[in-house]
Amino acid sequence: MNSIQDFRDFYARFIVKSAGSSSERLIAAFSSVERERYVGKGPWLVFTGAGYIPTISDDPRLLYQDVLIGLATNRGVNNGQPSLHAQCLAACVPDYGESVLHIGAGTGYYTAVLAELVGPAGSVIAYEIEADLAEWARSNLRHLGNVKALTASATVAALPNADVIYVNAGATHPLPSWLDALNVGGRLIFPLTPDEGFGCMLLVTRRSASSYAAEIVMRAAFIPCAGARNGATSKALAAALESQSIKSVRSLRRGTEPDSTAWCIGTGWWLSTSETS
Repeated sequence: MNSIQDFRDFYARFIVKSAGSSSERLIAAFSSVERERYVGKGPWLVFTGAGYIPTISDDPRLLYQDVLIGLATNRGVNNGQPSLHAQCLAACVPDYGESVLHIGAGTGYYTAVLAELVGPAGSVIAYEIEADLAEWARSNLRHLGNVKALTASATVAALPNADVIYVNAGATHPLPSWLDALNVGGRLIFPLTPDEGFGCMLLVTRRSASSYAAEIVMRAAFIPCAGARNGATSKALAAALESQSIKSVRSLRRGTEPDSTAWCIGTGWWLSTSETS
């Protein structure tokens, strides 16, 4: 019989390759993190899109599939789809020694993957607003010396500077505090989502103090990010997603008047189909 590590190794290679990446570093990170440590005791509830179904047993090998596992199903909180996260991590490329802010960390599984990617020379600060999930994450992550898990919102206070900001809850707009916290060369990836329907994963790269490249990585849906929602911006975003190609976004502009290249216009920011200067 194959060992659980055999299943973990296959799963890691499968989800990373399914995400269109060949990164051996990313495969190794997923292969080394025990998903069963972060999702509680089995049997587990697997999200189907039309509700949850239980796994057939508490064999942890069942977790090494490209499925969402329910964490707090009454609140719609899941341990998200591994291939989606693999694609997001391949896009923002957390590197050895970098500093990461993980916003909406849940119970810490993807925090642990981030910690593997940046290594002991790097650091990860995990923010989780739900107190019970944050405490669960702290317990799960206690063995990792390069991780700090906080019961806190990352939408209401100034943040430390970071090389990567990885957001796992849907926002209608990039918060100024997130953009300000990026080091030059830093990457912010977050779900840019309207109030209804699918949104997208937006990757923003800070090129200079006032210049940000941007691209949409994929379509996506996430639970809402408390403190990062705006009704008017949601409507503008929904209209842009319906009428324009997600492949045309090239940059994010701040504090300037939108021009004819505007893809979506928010308050104090807009997305452009033109490259950043």
